[in-house]
Amino acid sequence: MPTVDFRSITDMLPPMLILGIILFGMIVGAAAQLVLGRDGGRVDWTMAFIAGILGSFLGGLLISLLAGDGLEFRPSGIIGSIAGAILLTAGWRWWVMRDAKKQQSAKSR
Repeated sequence: MPTVDFRSITDMLPPMLILGIILFGMIVGAAAQLVLGRDGGRVDWTMAFIAGILGSFLGGLLISLLAGDGLEFRPSGIIGSIAGAILLTAGWRWWVMRDAKKQQSAKSR
């Protein structure tokens, strides 16, 4: 009967956890872009990754405030992550549109 070396399995956990967090962040960020509507008909994967990871912490902060736990900065579950990613993506799009309008008005002067 073959033996299982559990040390090799536990050595693989940190890299697999990091890959799982990256994949989770990208999926949550892409979901936020799909909810808000995609720019140009495709998903911006860099923005999806950033919004997904940071949105998880923003969602955790909002949930802890709503639960009465105070300003506790922690990652959240799927719903909180998507809510945070939607807020971050909407804020980012607002900021980009604001800067584009400023540049356009500066060129027309």
